[in-house]
Amino acid sequence: MKLQGPWYMELYKHYVDVIVMQKKNGKVIPLYLCWDDGQKYKIDRILCSERRVSQTGGCGIHYECVIRGVIRNLYLEKNKWFVESHHP
Repeated sequence: MKLQGPWYMELYKHYVDVIVMQKKNGKVIPLYLCWDDGQKYKIDRILCSERRVSQTGGCGIHYECVIRGVIRNLYLEKNKWFVESHHP
């Protein structure tokens, strides 16, 4: 069932570059999200990280991040990073 209506906006995968710290125990911590125009956004806080299916399809490690006061869903899918976006 596809959701529709004025309150529903379709989500897309928007692939991004991410600057990460890889800990000696193997844990990956995203630090900055790098947008297409070269702008870097500091990830202020990670609220949770877990394996999860994205609403856009596919699955990976989901990071619920706070960036400039806004919660964003960031995913590491295989070896690529993406955010869920309302714009293709």
